[in-house]
Amino acid sequence: MTGELQRTVGQNLRKYRQERQLSQEELAEVLGVHRTYMGGVERGERNLTLQSVERIATRLGIDPRELFEKG
Repeated sequence: MTGELQRTVGQNLRKYRQERQLSQEELAEVLGVHRTYMGGVERGERNLTLQSVERIATRLGIDPRELFEKG
């Protein structure tokens, strides 16, 4: 299914962000992106580069591969 991996990454990102009690706006600020962009990522609407995945995972303190795991 097209976009399934994007949705998985977005769902995992939301889970890890919420576990750290961060709002989308707070995480977006840390990453230097707009909050609406973060919303699009979490909804699986944005196609991230692997570099972006690594950067986000580093800021969340997780291994980037965790964002790709199906829950």
